Amino acid sequence: MAGFVTVIGGGLAGCEAAYQLAKRGNHVRLFEMRPVKSTAVHKTGNLAELVCSNSLRSDDPFHPVGLLKREMESWDSLIIKAARANALPAGGALAVDRDGFSSFIKENLDQLNTVEVIHEEITCLPEGPAILAAGPLCSEALSDSLYKFLGSKALYFYDAIAPVVEYESINLDIAFPQSRYGKGDGEDYLNIPLDEQTYRRFVSDVLEADRVVDKAQEKMIYFEGCLPIEVMASRGEDTLRFGPMKPVGLTDPRTGKQPYAVIQLRQDNFAKSLWNLVGFQTQMKWPDQKRILRSLPGLESVKIVRHGMIHRNTYVNSPKYLDAMFRCKGRESLFLAGQISGVEGYVESAASGLMAGVHMARLLKSLPVNPFPPETAMGSLAHYVSFPGHQKFQPTNVNFGIIASKQVRKKSRKSDRRKAQVLEAISSMQVFAERLGEELCPVLDWNVGFSHS
Repeated sequence: MAGFVTVIGGGLAGCEAAYQLAKRGNHVRLFEMRPVKSTAVHKTGNLAELVCSNSLRSDDPFHPVGLLKREMESWDSLIIKAARANALPAGGALAVDRDGFSSFIKENLDQLNTVEVIHEEITCLPEGPAILAAGPLCSEALSDSLYKFLGSKALYFYDAIAPVVEYESINLDIAFPQSRYGKGDGEDYLNIPLDEQTYRRFVSDVLEADRVVDKAQEKMIYFEGCLPIEVMASRGEDTLRFGPMKPVGLTDPRTGKQPYAVIQLRQDNFAKSLWNLVGFQTQMKWPDQKRILRSLPGLESVKIVRHGMIHRNTYVNSPKYLDAMFRCKGRESLFLAGQISGVEGYVESAASGLMAGVHMARLLKSLPVNPFPPETAMGSLAHYVSFPGHQKFQPTNVNFGIIASKQVRKKSRKSDRRKAQVLEAISSMQVFAERLGEELCPVLDWNVGFSHS
């Protein structure tokens, strides 16, 4: 239909792109193939369904992803608004109720009246202005159409999901509520303490468990920021104890001491009836997941409502095919957004959708289209995925290592460097927005100069 922008994919990136376009006066046709055609890991046909963790990671403004959230808030991000409105207790992290999060996004898109949500599979690249945000589980037909256009196959890595269990099946005589270092209200997590013998038996059981392998028998390449616990355990007996099972900042109230290792669980819904195992993404077969978890103190009768599983994520070799606006080289009206564009993580995917939506809106009005500044968290992602100097391109979460800075080398203390980098990002974003004629939304932390303890 003439006059419409096509957005393919109703995940975080696609919904954010549609929202930014509609806000700027554009009519959007947002296609989501679920529930007509589902994937191996989605459970519903809801927009912006969170299939892995329910956490959007750190909310500390001096953490890279905390800075990214605030930059997105300043651009009136739908995804961050939805997360704030449906936040659950999670210490220093921003975790959400999955169903409330999805409902908030659907309701806000419906209120715009210029976004038409169509549950239908798109099997080929559309003509006209389009944003492909089909996610890492893009359908085979659409993937093939994209590969044909690009002239090569996509890259891939394997991602895993952690189990979710019923709260009432957790033994609260053993599990104790506590957040590391007393963050949040101090009771945002449940902790299963393990002694050395139990921990080492657990590691041995994990290493011996049957695993799901890819049917195509291709090499199992993993994203380093989200490794299955089996892979972490294979790197050394203490790897898990210094990773997701680290006990630092926690004290078992029964002993008054720090446990040898812990399993943490985080609230997964408003009703507090479901809790997920933090950092326990796994490729173990389901019978072994149940057996091993039930061998642990506090989880003897645990009921798993969603098993951990592994799935294949695809992404394009973006430095070769995308510019710093997430636009396909050779077709200026086609943008990619989300994990298929080479970013990794919920917030990063939504940020790429936000930027693609802003850029597309300007393109449609024949306004100059310029990349977000590399000194900002958002801009750093755009420059990372389009940087031609990668020896071997890999997806990345936002981090201070990719955020350009003129100030960081002038500070000797790490905390001072981070503060200088954050303030530089704020300033760069404000200058960029003014140049575009965009008015940024107020963000509380920015107004108080990042009051930070």
